[in-house]
Amino acid sequence: MKYKITALTPLLVGGGQELAPIDYMVWKDQVNVLDQPRIFKLLSRGPRLDGYLAQLRRADKLDFASWGGFAQNFSERRIPFEHTSSTAVWDKTHAEYLFIPTFAANHKGAYLPGSALKGALRTGLVYTRWSPATMEKLAASLEGERPPRRLSEGPEMTAGASQSRIFGLGDSESVERNVFKVYMTRVANIDLRPGSAQLNWKVAGRGNVPNNRIADATPAFAEMAIPGTEFHGELFERKFLEDQQLLKALGWRSVPGIDLFLKAANEYASAQLEMHDRFAQASGLPALQQSVSKLREQLDQAKGMPDACLLCMGWGGGFVSKSAFLGTESEAFRKVLRTVPAFSRALKEGTPFPKTRRVVFAAGQPAYLAGWVRAQFG
Repeated sequence: MKYKITALTPLLVGGGQELAPIDYMVWKDQVNVLDQPRIFKLLSRGPRLDGYLAQLRRADKLDFASWGGFAQNFSERRIPFEHTSSTAVWDKTHAEYLFIPTFAANHKGAYLPGSALKGALRTGLVYTRWSPATMEKLAASLEGERPPRRLSEGPEMTAGASQSRIFGLGDSESVERNVFKVYMTRVANIDLRPGSAQLNWKVAGRGNVPNNRIADATPAFAEMAIPGTEFHGELFERKFLEDQQLLKALGWRSVPGIDLFLKAANEYASAQLEMHDRFAQASGLPALQQSVSKLREQLDQAKGMPDACLLCMGWGGGFVSKSAFLGTESEAFRKVLRTVPAFSRALKEGTPFPKTRRVVFAAGQPAYLAGWVRAQFG
């Protein structure tokens, strides 16, 4: 069985690699990734190698006045910025925020890891199996002197999440490098004060700034596949799991088909987009509202197809795309989340959670939520 993944919004599924500011130079509104082995080989023939190595050791960025010729002549690849306005923002940003995560790639080229696709499908299945009662039981397990090490393992296995073993997903075929661009992103924060909602933008280490000072917010740059990019790969089913004795040993009533996962994924996507729609409406950002509305239309179309679903995966999706339980107003769920230091500070009584979204900019304006794709199997 084949699968086709179509990016609906900018997509980054990384391989854990990123470009440091000394690995590239920005020239002509594009990120020029330097071919360092070739540069070292060239400089080793003359006296300039020591100077180049000295700057690599001490500099945050390479001095374009001295080494800019490398960006023109010794680039391993060139990734254009999504919009020319990103260059000016990049110039003003501190080097510590200019590390650019890159798409997963091997010697053949960039590809979509099958593990990312399967993980998104599995999360959707778990979402349909967990209930408020499950979360209350999970929260109650925290009251002992020694909390369990794997809080979700019991409910997940009871819910049948292990049924994702019935299929495997291979990595996609490689795609051309021209489908990638460097997008600018910022983190938006809705301050829901009594009687009003105020849009703020995150500033690293300094809190927030209001929407009219968006230029002061801390940007992040990432290599992302543009909307419309397609990834093709293969899905294989493990037919041996259909053996009745094995089903009995596993505690399964029956072997689910891929259609069960697609239905669960669409149900999960619907819940996510409902939360995102409320955020977009409260933000007052017209382009973001429009893109979320289009995603909901795409979801309605996918529900009418027997072989399709919508998924959110990869970098930038945030808490909403990673949690298999979205009832964040539940006190039992909040009790569980408070055990995670990163979440405990954000959980305040009487306020919604999560109240932030990473927003991808297009044409210099906040426009997308990252990582949304349409998956088709057949």
